[in-house]
Amino acid sequence: MSASHSGSSWFARLKQESVELAKSIFKVYWTLIKVTVPALVAVKLLDMAGGTQLLAWILSPVMTLVGLPESMGVVWSTVLLTNIYTGMALLVDITAQDPLTVAQVSVLGAMMLVGHALPVEGAVAKSAGVSWRATLAIRVGGGLALGALLHLFYSATGLLQQPAHFLWRPAEGPADMWLVAQIKTLIGIFFIIVILLTFLRILRWLGVEKWMHALLFPVLRVLGIGREAANVTVIGVTLGLSFGAGLLIEEARSGRLTRRDIFLTIGFLGLCHSLIEDTLVIMLLGADMSAILWGRLLFALVVIGVLARLPALNRRLREAAA
Repeated sequence: MSASHSGSSWFARLKQESVELAKSIFKVYWTLIKVTVPALVAVKLLDMAGGTQLLAWILSPVMTLVGLPESMGVVWSTVLLTNIYTGMALLVDITAQDPLTVAQVSVLGAMMLVGHALPVEGAVAKSAGVSWRATLAIRVGGGLALGALLHLFYSATGLLQQPAHFLWRPAEGPADMWLVAQIKTLIGIFFIIVILLTFLRILRWLGVEKWMHALLFPVLRVLGIGREAANVTVIGVTLGLSFGAGLLIEEARSGRLTRRDIFLTIGFLGLCHSLIEDTLVIMLLGADMSAILWGRLLFALVVIGVLARLPALNRRLREAAA
């Protein structure tokens, strides 16, 4: 009788947890859809109106500051408005006759990792409580600053001056129509969210989540970020802003995070997110880990650590929260 009662209790708990998990999944996904779809449509309309070409024209002269040919302006402008994969295909085409050095690809790769998909990821940051102005300053300004620092380092040391060799080429054949491609992406994100939330709930059951928080807290403390932001940071660093968007927004709106924690966390993730997938993708272009992983991580830690200690910023965030 006791065993039967125990089994029934366990089954009832499992059923309740499954229902709560399903509700969380659809809540997070619906939040993501409301932010992402309008941003995707806006990007498409902007591109059709010539926005990418205009941004490329603006950025072309700036490329010399980071040791890149002016033609790389169109590559980064495309990445800023769309995604890394589109920029990669364009880069391979442009450099077919005039290859870049490993140092140049590393600089450009680091800039692409910091500044990409801004309409979508900027909308995510805005929904979480970070303004567009702050997002553009951190992502575009940060990308240029990181690129310039890496260029100075490689120029001064003479490192990585050999020609880069691409390990990836865009697949030949008909590409999906824009609408079909976006639907496929959104469907893929749904399944990623299912896996993510299920995995996080299992970690919570096993008590692993507490250990993750404990390991991450020293880093967050250096950055001036509270312990409550650990989940958001883990998700963003591993999966990225786009895939973790719904959960990031829900965490920011939950009231568990202060406005300061939200700003510093989103700022850090803007400079350094999706450390696994995006880093491996840029490696396929021949970029060096010293720039696209270690340089990007160190830059993010320093920048956010400095921002966390600016009296003026802390005062404005307190005033906004009042």
